[in-house]
Amino acid sequence: MEPQAITRHDSEKSDDEKGAVGQIDRGLEDAGEIANLPPDPDAHMSPEERARVERRLLWKLDLTLIPWLCILYLLAFLDRTNVGNAKIDGLQKDLHNMSTGKYNASLSIFFVSYSVFEPLTNVLLKRLRPSVFIPIIMVIWGLSMTFMGFVKNWSGLMAARWFLGLAEAGLFPGINYYLSCWYKRSELGIRAAIFFSAAAVSGSFGGLLAAAIEKMNGLGGRPGWAWIFILEGILTVLFGVASFWAVHDFPDDATFLSEVDRARVIRRLKLDKQSSAEHEEFKMKYVWLALKDYKMWLGMIIYMGCDMPLYAFSLFLPTIISELGYTTTRAQLLSVPPYAAAAILTVAIGYIADRTRKRGLCNIGVSFLGIAGFAMLLGSQEPGVKYAGTFLGALGIYPCIANTISWISNNIEGVYKRGVVIGFVIGWGNLNGVISSNIYFKPPKYTVGHSLIMAFMILFLLGGSIVLELLLIRENKLRREGKRDHWVEGLTEKEAEKLGDMRPDFIYTL
Repeated sequence: MEPQAITRHDSEKSDDEKGAVGQIDRGLEDAGEIANLPPDPDAHMSPEERARVERRLLWKLDLTLIPWLCILYLLAFLDRTNVGNAKIDGLQKDLHNMSTGKYNASLSIFFVSYSVFEPLTNVLLKRLRPSVFIPIIMVIWGLSMTFMGFVKNWSGLMAARWFLGLAEAGLFPGINYYLSCWYKRSELGIRAAIFFSAAAVSGSFGGLLAAAIEKMNGLGGRPGWAWIFILEGILTVLFGVASFWAVHDFPDDATFLSEVDRARVIRRLKLDKQSSAEHEEFKMKYVWLALKDYKMWLGMIIYMGCDMPLYAFSLFLPTIISELGYTTTRAQLLSVPPYAAAAILTVAIGYIADRTRKRGLCNIGVSFLGIAGFAMLLGSQEPGVKYAGTFLGALGIYPCIANTISWISNNIEGVYKRGVVIGFVIGWGNLNGVISSNIYFKPPKYTVGHSLIMAFMILFLLGGSIVLELLLIRENKLRREGKRDHWVEGLTEKEAEKLGDMRPDFIYTL
């Protein structure tokens, strides 16, 4: 089989990608691994026909998988951040004049349960199957959200937020891991970006929805903020039930694929140096391999540099805007445009990173937008300047979330190892949401909040991205020079394959 038949033509690739694909193809030929691939159903086709078949296959995967997953994450992010909309609609006052400290604690408790259970969820996703695991957690968090609309005090709010975090823990790391089991490394970024853009869309949608729902104030004896929780929770439950039929399993079990298409999906993943399409028995060694990998620890540092700012921004944007002197409804509506801009840039960065294979440089460049935005929020009290700062803040945060997860996923091979790594990276990032929940006080300047966000973005997002980029450049150079070939000396083909991203012919995505 000609390697060019399942990839873009050389003229369409970046120099880095040409080198990476060439290295992979040579590795396959040297190891004789083509013999281990599923039979090629397209062997009789010309390169042009094969390219058309692959485009049709990708469209089939995209249209079947991505839209529904985007809806699910939109609901998840809406449900975890709508408390910010409820706050400016009277939540604190109605719950016995709840103090700012108690309100912040109710935000923090979500991130504790969310983070503690996240590293375990990808193992459960693999063992229970996506079509079972994802609908179950959706129904649970939808019920938690619905019951939040009936709480009468701070204790009830804390309990509901705890179970909300517990149930939602499996979705974001699970879906990113799930997508990495369907797409090649050069295709994952744009899909992960489209998926995560649902978070930004949920910010826009949440503001519009809250502005409308708060008009139900007094209906059924419930305040407007309670109806935000109740209606959005019921909607989540309905989509959770539908997900038993709408969510598909991994490539080797997915029922919407024909046998021919299944062979194509598994074959193209194997040629991309991925074993993700195959069954793999869980062993504790995959956890230890993850813990010993410096890429996981740097991924955790980078992700905390964008995830803490993400939650601070999402939870407090309505409050920040309302402090500029706008009414509740107008503040809800003014929170929409920054999210819409962030959604567009998130998808654009995903596309650019896939085409250039320069995910690290994308992280570095975008982070400067966010740093500038929070510098504006910190340095000026002019409403126009501060509102412009919220735009730059959103633009500098949201694209880096999806891009960071894609970057780490691209560079970790092995079904369970990748699942564990993504779980730890996202879990640690979300644990920093506890910090996000407790840094915004003393309006209208919010000096502590804006300063801490800038520090996280400069030290962890920008600094961590630079360090990981330099380390991966160095490692790729060593591998291309043959200085890691001794790692596979004396190993059989199957044993070499099990090394995952430690195989000398696995070239890291920069």
